[in-house]
Amino acid sequence: MKKNLLRVVDVNFNRSKEGLRVIEDIFRFVFEDNSSRRKVRTLRHALDAIAQDRLLKEAILNRDSNRDIGKKIDNLETKRSDAKDILYINFQRVKESLRVLEEFFKILLPNRVSEIKKLRYKVYTLEKDTRKKYK
Repeated sequence: MKKNLLRVVDVNFNRSKEGLRVIEDIFRFVFEDNSSRRKVRTLRHALDAIAQDRLLKEAILNRDSNRDIGKKIDNLETKRSDAKDILYINFQRVKESLRVLEEFFKILLPNRVSEIKKLRYKVYTLEKDTRKKYK
């Protein structure tokens, strides 16, 4: 059972980090918005700091990418209209994965739940600010 819980944590850490990197690169290269880029970078590094926990390193050892039943690309993943669409989708990806981490940390790392929750709310705020700025 714990192995499967660790797999959930692993995949959602990866999902969060990947989504934040996409958002950061859009701010950096598409919008050339260094202020927003720095905010995302700070969030990404805060997630890295949480990932230093021994349990999260153990999660990597339980990864089973070859047998992952959800690894195939579906049609929804191939449709993007522009950089703003990619930005929006990746904000959703990050928020969802942080929420999953928050829930599973309640079982596996209860002392880190508040850190993940704070990150999630910072993402909410950044998303709102971005939406106002780049309608």
